[in-house]
Amino acid sequence: MEILVIEDDPVIGKAVQMGLNEASHACTWVREGPAGLDQALTQKYEAIVLDLLLPGEHGFSLLGKLRGRGIKTPVIVLTALGSVSDKVAGLTKGADDYLVKPFEMAELLARIDAVCRRATLKPAASLQTAELSLDLATRRVSCGGTEIDLTPTEFSILEMLMRHAGQVVTRKMLCENLWESDWEGTTNVIEVHINRLRTKLQKGSKEPLIQTIRGRGYALRAL
Repeated sequence: MEILVIEDDPVIGKAVQMGLNEASHACTWVREGPAGLDQALTQKYEAIVLDLLLPGEHGFSLLGKLRGRGIKTPVIVLTALGSVSDKVAGLTKGADDYLVKPFEMAELLARIDAVCRRATLKPAASLQTAELSLDLATRRVSCGGTEIDLTPTEFSILEMLMRHAGQVVTRKMLCENLWESDWEGTTNVIEVHINRLRTKLQKGSKEPLIQTIRGRGYALRAL
């Protein structure tokens, strides 16, 4: 994995870099807050190890800017600040884990693996395709800036189409997703839901978003 370490202490920074390299990870080590922020914003990393008392910018400020810019890279705070209030502040500001110095390298490696594993298992909170936006948390859908009111079934169909944007989604796939059944009869219930969904989306879009692929199924037009 590519891991960014933002740590000003040369002894700790070198030890962490060496430990990560020995564990077959690629490590970029930066000693100042502004330089660390620039690295995190311009390069892609699987995880970030972040000290708090950094030259140029406090770690909490740096973390807030990362989350404010939409950077979701897992962050492990590694610091000497070990009070409960410090830990709560770090997690509240968007850290995925908090490890207090002194620490064991084996524990840091285990925590990096854990936060990266959780990140890969975590479903996206929202989906975006062209001018269409779907929020899984609030179950709101908007198209071209216009909010669209969908039934639960329509929402589920749209979610599946968006997860497979640009690909064909068959009637069988939709049936299995909606009703946990592998039955695909001659009923036109799927077509009815698709047509209603297409009509609602058309009000907020300049072009038809749902395409019928004759003999195969449906596809959501991708960017």
